[in-house]
Amino acid sequence: MNNTDKTHGTTVCTPNQAPGAKWKGQLKVAIDTHADFDVWMAQYEGTVPKPAQKMCRGKLVEWLGKRQTEGWEVITCYEAGPFGYGLHRALEAVGVKNHVIRPRNWDDAKRQVRTDKTDTRGMLVSLDRYVAGQREAFTVVRVPTEEEEQRRTVGRTMQMLKQTMRSVAQSARGHALYYGVRMVGAWYSDRRWAVFGPQLPESLKGTFEAIRRILMGLAKEVVGLQAKIMEGRASGEELPVGLGRETAESLEQEVCDWSRFRNRRGVGSFAGLTPGEASSGQRREQGAITKCGNGRLRWLAVQAAWRMVRYQPEYRAVKKFVERLKAGGTALRKKRLIVALAREFLVDWWRLRTGQTTAEKLGLRMTAQ
Repeated sequence: MNNTDKTHGTTVCTPNQAPGAKWKGQLKVAIDTHADFDVWMAQYEGTVPKPAQKMCRGKLVEWLGKRQTEGWEVITCYEAGPFGYGLHRALEAVGVKNHVIRPRNWDDAKRQVRTDKTDTRGMLVSLDRYVAGQREAFTVVRVPTEEEEQRRTVGRTMQMLKQTMRSVAQSARGHALYYGVRMVGAWYSDRRWAVFGPQLPESLKGTFEAIRRILMGLAKEVVGLQAKIMEGRASGEELPVGLGRETAESLEQEVCDWSRFRNRRGVGSFAGLTPGEASSGQRREQGAITKCGNGRLRWLAVQAAWRMVRYQPEYRAVKKFVERLKAGGTALRKKRLIVALAREFLVDWWRLRTGQTTAEKLGLRMTAQ
């Protein structure tokens, strides 16, 4: 139903509005999510914020849906976090316009006081500014589709299992070293266990066999997840030599849609690969990367950069890396140059995936994967 906003003289269409209901204005709500309940604070059109309230999620969504049908234009926000995007989809299903935003410290005054009440008030103030047109009030997170979200979870689960394997294997190496047995590499494999197993004290072999069974089981699950990941969007496409289909698919999973970026700055910022800066007046100082972005994408980009150095000597970014490295420096300088190469590779990969350039222009050798 269409209603007229007398203040601005424009026609307002409120989704899910009940027939005959008059448009009442905007109802802005900031939500602090928890596992068992949500804390929220509301501000009706032209009034001061109401006190914070606590409510279970189902009842909160139902209450907001009712306000929507009564004629209020309900606009909400909450921080992205461990509870995913289920609340966002539930709110949209009842006609509420929701923003999932990047988490931040809402204690702007540095009073060292952070509670659910202060967080929701800070979010609500920023939401009010954002709705009024100040787009820098907070950063809105792109909500992936359910398919994108589930595919990304597969990759992250595989990475978690790999990290668990490394941690358990290294811990076992430490225990073995205590008894004078130096186990290296994948010590739990059949071939290496045949060498290291007999060197352990007889009373400890059963303990290490149990650890070995756990690691072998995890390794089997990792192989299964790898096969599932490599059935994704990059399957059958030509990829740069040395990149690997698993890494290429992981990049696709983390970004979801390469066309989401408008320029190279957006790509670097999303991965947290942009340098920090402290400038004032005529002084300009740039420091280490901000790391304010997708940590897994940043890790994948650095991993890809090392591979480009090894397998892609004609890649233009690698040539610049080698020239800078010839100038000398410490191991720390080399790491910094690799981070710069990772940022440049990520930007070039974005340009490739969006058709803005070709592998030939970049000097990349491609092969079917």
